[in-house]
Amino acid sequence: MRSWSIHVGRLFGVEVRLHLTFVILPLFVFWTEYNSHGSANGPRDLALVGIVLACVAAHEIGHMLVARRAGLIPKAVILLPLSGVTVFDESRAEKPASAEAAWKREVRIALTGPLVNLGFALVAAGVILLAGVGAHLREWPFLQPSNLPRSLVWANIYLAGLNLLPAYPLDGGRILRAFFARSLDSAAATRRAVSISHALAMILMVAGLFSDTWLTMVGVIIFSAAQLEERAVIFQSVFATLSPADTLEDALDKAVHSLQDDFPVVRGSDMVGVISRQRILEALRMEGNGYVQAVMNKLFEVSARQESLASAFRKLTSRNLSIIPVVEDQRLVGIVTLQNLMHSMALLAESRKLRRNEQSS
Repeated sequence: MRSWSIHVGRLFGVEVRLHLTFVILPLFVFWTEYNSHGSANGPRDLALVGIVLACVAAHEIGHMLVARRAGLIPKAVILLPLSGVTVFDESRAEKPASAEAAWKREVRIALTGPLVNLGFALVAAGVILLAGVGAHLREWPFLQPSNLPRSLVWANIYLAGLNLLPAYPLDGGRILRAFFARSLDSAAATRRAVSISHALAMILMVAGLFSDTWLTMVGVIIFSAAQLEERAVIFQSVFATLSPADTLEDALDKAVHSLQDDFPVVRGSDMVGVISRQRILEALRMEGNGYVQAVMNKLFEVSARQESLASAFRKLTSRNLSIIPVVEDQRLVGIVTLQNLMHSMALLAESRKLRRNEQSS
């Protein structure tokens, strides 16, 4: 599994990554401008992309700040062209007192992003009107490189409206998932919300073929973001994870509070390595405090769900691995460690032995 995002910095101590689908946006803006006017203005096209990126960043900052106040610890945020995905450290998160409290917290965090965008839109519109710039805020098209002040206002409005769609991981979809989570576990609620998101994304993509091509792009981004978030939630629900940017001391602190011996190292929502509790201790003794990325094992096999235990065991032992992700249709569905695999094989052998004894008697 490959990581489809690049590190661009840190903000409030949180790793910020730019998803590679953002490359689509400048190409798309250039293409639409060229089709509409027979020419394109490169610097203005890039400025419009910069406005969209700034609006998405403001949206996610709102989420992060409110999440922190609610007891959630953001580890990383991945910026996509129309939204973002924030990955939280579930092992250090404060647990809500009740299911109702969890539901209210999720709704509060989800609504913050659109409210931030609407606030910026109002402020920008007010400044433009007071300055007498003549941006003609009500003229179509609302997003246009030739009128960047108007685009700043409407980019925020569009992002606020778009994120209220019931498509996970957009904010409306997060509220929908929180509603499902009142009666389902986190992974099942996520899968149900993702299924709805995929259906909505397909509708938008098809609708865009017959009307506005922007709808097609929105559909593609929603589809990609839903898969990205689904993998992240499954990782968090199945296993305690580490980030490659975690220090070894932080990793050890998490390890001693977990029953696991082995930890997937996850960047965003992609598994990029594995590390054991023993390896963390050895690295701290020999090299002092450093980062997980420097000492993790970057080589690991992937096992299919229908593979036998013996096949998974051979993959683990052939490379001296301790952990292997299980995938189905290129989606993570579980994780197997050498420890629980050997335990399962021992139970299977004992079960077969009991059946043979029963048959012989």
